[in-house]
Amino acid sequence: MKLPVIRHLQKNNSSDKLQNTIEVLESFTEHRSVSDEEMDVIGELITNLCGAVEVHQMIENGDSPIDAANNFAKKVMGSIDR
Repeated sequence: MKLPVIRHLQKNNSSDKLQNTIEVLESFTEHRSVSDEEMDVIGELITNLCGAVEVHQMIENGDSPIDAANNFAKKVMGSIDR
């Protein structure tokens, strides 16, 4: 997860566009010829895309873009510390 990437994706793409991209990448991972290395890269991409979708939702719920990104990062870091 890279917060600058998440913020970039969130600023430059709609939530629907991000969700569609996630679905395409998930479908791609289901193909038998996908290597472990490709799976790692796609996993990182999906993580960042999901983060951008969540930041979009926080903004729609009234958070400022900066607060939404910071709160998302705190939430993720808090779950890692558990």
